[in-house]
Amino acid sequence: MKSLRILPVVIGVLAACKQTPTAETVGQYPASVKVDTVDTYFGTEIPDPYRWMENDTSKQTAAWVGAQNEVTFSYLKNITYRDAVRARLLELNNYEKIGAPFRRGEYYYFYKNTGLQNQSVLYRKRGEQGEPEIFLDPNTFSKDGTTTMRGLSFSKDGSLLALQFAKGGADRAEAVVIRTSDKTLVEDTIRNMKQSGISWKGNDGYYINRFVEGLKNNLAAKNEYQQLYYHKLGTSPTQDKVIFGDKEKRRFVSGYLTEDENYLIITTSESTTGNELYVQDLTKPGSKILPIKTGFDSDQSVIENNGSKLIIETNLNAPNAKVVWVDAANPGYENWKNLIAETTNVLNTASSGGKIFAFYLVDVKTQVKQYNLEGKLEREVQLPGIGTAGGFGGWSDDKDVYYTFTSFTYPPTIFKYNIASGKSTEYQRPAVKFNPEDYETQQVFYTSKDGTQIPMFIVHKKGITLNGKNPTWLYAYGGFSISLTPSFSTSRMVWLENGGVYAQPNLRGGGEYGEAWHLAGTKMKKQNVFDDFIAAGEYLINEKYTSSNYLAINGGSNGGLLVGAVMAQRPDLAKVAVPQVGVMDMLRYHKFTIGAAWATDYGTSQDSKEMFEYLKAYSPVHALKPGTSYPATLVTTADHDDRVVPAHSFKFAATLQEHQAGTNPVLIRIDVNSAHGSSNITKSIDLIADYYAFAWYNMGVVPPIAKEDQ
Repeated sequence: MKSLRILPVVIGVLAACKQTPTAETVGQYPASVKVDTVDTYFGTEIPDPYRWMENDTSKQTAAWVGAQNEVTFSYLKNITYRDAVRARLLELNNYEKIGAPFRRGEYYYFYKNTGLQNQSVLYRKRGEQGEPEIFLDPNTFSKDGTTTMRGLSFSKDGSLLALQFAKGGADRAEAVVIRTSDKTLVEDTIRNMKQSGISWKGNDGYYINRFVEGLKNNLAAKNEYQQLYYHKLGTSPTQDKVIFGDKEKRRFVSGYLTEDENYLIITTSESTTGNELYVQDLTKPGSKILPIKTGFDSDQSVIENNGSKLIIETNLNAPNAKVVWVDAANPGYENWKNLIAETTNVLNTASSGGKIFAFYLVDVKTQVKQYNLEGKLEREVQLPGIGTAGGFGGWSDDKDVYYTFTSFTYPPTIFKYNIASGKSTEYQRPAVKFNPEDYETQQVFYTSKDGTQIPMFIVHKKGITLNGKNPTWLYAYGGFSISLTPSFSTSRMVWLENGGVYAQPNLRGGGEYGEAWHLAGTKMKKQNVFDDFIAAGEYLINEKYTSSNYLAINGGSNGGLLVGAVMAQRPDLAKVAVPQVGVMDMLRYHKFTIGAAWATDYGTSQDSKEMFEYLKAYSPVHALKPGTSYPATLVTTADHDDRVVPAHSFKFAATLQEHQAGTNPVLIRIDVNSAHGSSNITKSIDLIADYYAFAWYNMGVVPPIAKEDQ
């Protein structure tokens, strides 16, 4: 790599004329300095003119961020109905939200938000019928309400709690240990935590995983590898005993105990896919750590134990997953015995009350079956409808368990399930101010470029006219085996009630149809994901739901990459593009924070010449072409994003502003004191209001809410 000289390049005329763009005057952007930096990959030179933006703490980057935000917010403020959109979002979100309760010791804990609190508050009550009291209120953790609770780790008897919290919603976290009876501090702050978990062994101490080198202030600090430690309560962290990861270097190492605390389960991984599994018998002092499954070609976890019998969910030789068991004394995978066989539908599991609850994804809709610990089917759980169910986890002596059910027009509702009878009783239904009978949801299957059938949900008001003029929000993800199932969004209702269509395709790369579906959208098959998304847009256009002039494409993180790649390949597909916190520089993503862990999905530019060329071809920063008319684009990121560093979005926005030939605006909105997601509800509502206002305005649509506001 060589760095020769700095070449100031002014994009547009803002720096010269000091004129602030409005909603009527676009195309005037701050100066983006270009640096003559060149990397060489397999003999090919690749310029990286905005390399300096990778230093997110420099004065130069801060000045650029400030100037870009000034332009963006000046533009957005001139959209006359932006405030009305925000007001309606506030109104719809202002209802009591309660999470499913969970038992720890003699208390039941649950989260509650009275409506517009920035952070949900943790309550507890003694027994199921006790009087609720506030236990922890994260809104008091910081003045601006952006410090979030990152995780709760209770000791088995519920008397001690390790509370993780993060400033600005970042992945970096700290923790304290408190006594739950009076909330007094037991241990000072545990620092330098990221991707860390805590698992108690009695009340004497806990297992904790940490990155070895700690965390630097720079968001781009590398996270080399983790170790699993045992920390004895009341001692210095420097005295923590290394349990795993000293000689066996692994990027991620974590440990957790079976409910009876007899077995320590250790998982290790190098990326987001595939893990190793180990077990240590804690009933025998000095016992060795035994491998259950080594290598990273499959995913597995211990979900329950029945004495010395470990019950494991795995996709080893079973792409849709199955459940097996093995004796902890001889746990190698060659000794595994089938318990619940693989089916044609993807399986996930939970356990409680001495039962296994099998969640099957049937064409992206949840089906739940109850099995005993010997693998015998007892019943199918009758769910309230077609949608997504989650929960059913608890203790082995639970008689009742809680689960949540939701769908696109069905707000998340908590049900209490009696394990013996199989009866579900509604426990808590939110009072959202909308009428679900006004809307309809359908699932369609459309054909992608290579002939693959792709499912997609389409939601809209009943009775819409298919005339190609409906503002349509097309959202997808397509990666890391993550499944997009039906779910409710209060904020999405603002789009729908104003005549919009919401479409959610289930692209390859996700987990909707198991590991084969996931792998079909990874590495040198990643183009399948983009083709699936493009085909979704074309289906909506061909079926007259919308047209290119009324289509907005959106996705976050890996979905932000999706939007960036698709708008580079098909700039004519949509009128509006909203890439959120996207992975935009595919040649260098693995050099920042935990980016190297994504290599199993993406591959890296260092793997081979073929992989480099494949990545370069779709990498959003590199695929943009000068003199092209791209959609009206609102790029979003945040200053505390320590997962997908903001430099990805900075580089993409600067390049897009430089290359944009048409009159469509290219703006970047950089949130402060937020991270990979909005750090509180106020920031979330502000962000969504800006999305919708920007989209409608650039489609030339005056939504009904604007007329009502007049």
